[in-house]
Amino acid sequence: MRVVAGTAGGRLLRAPDGRETRPTSDRVREALFNALGSLGAIDGAVVADLYAGSGALGIEALSRGASHATFVEVSATARATVMANLAATDFGDRATVVAGDVLGHLRATSDRYDLVLADPPYAFDDWPALAAAAVARLQPDGILVAESDQVPDLGDAGAVLRSKRYGGTVVVFVRPRPDP
Repeated sequence: MRVVAGTAGGRLLRAPDGRETRPTSDRVREALFNALGSLGAIDGAVVADLYAGSGALGIEALSRGASHATFVEVSATARATVMANLAATDFGDRATVVAGDVLGHLRATSDRYDLVLADPPYAFDDWPALAAAAVARLQPDGILVAESDQVPDLGDAGAVLRSKRYGGTVVVFVRPRPDP
């Protein structure tokens, strides 16, 4: 696994040991970030990488010009891998690694994000709650990117901008609905 593009393009990233983490493939990351780039959603963005795993999504955002990324991960092993990958890419000064539950973090933080990247384990089944909590932390013109093995049920958390399948991975972009 490697950083696909940007200032750290080509640098290798580690994945956490074991089968708990399923890193997003280089192909899917490239397509995802090219789409985000075409929407002007990366440059200068404040990003949250939820269920961070290796940190590849947030690191890709930093490499392509995001100003800061917060990595939220419950696994100590995965957090150590994120820290190692941040050190290998020299992005440690533009990152925060949070230990804990994603929903708990979203509900407790006052931080606002321009881009939220949510890639929970495929067995995850509380998409409506996750989407609602993530969209509530977005800036008005922010984007939630939901990644799963099937189209996730996001409830009425936001307006779907696009949904695309890449092999066994589905990526959905969501914006907050405007206040009436």
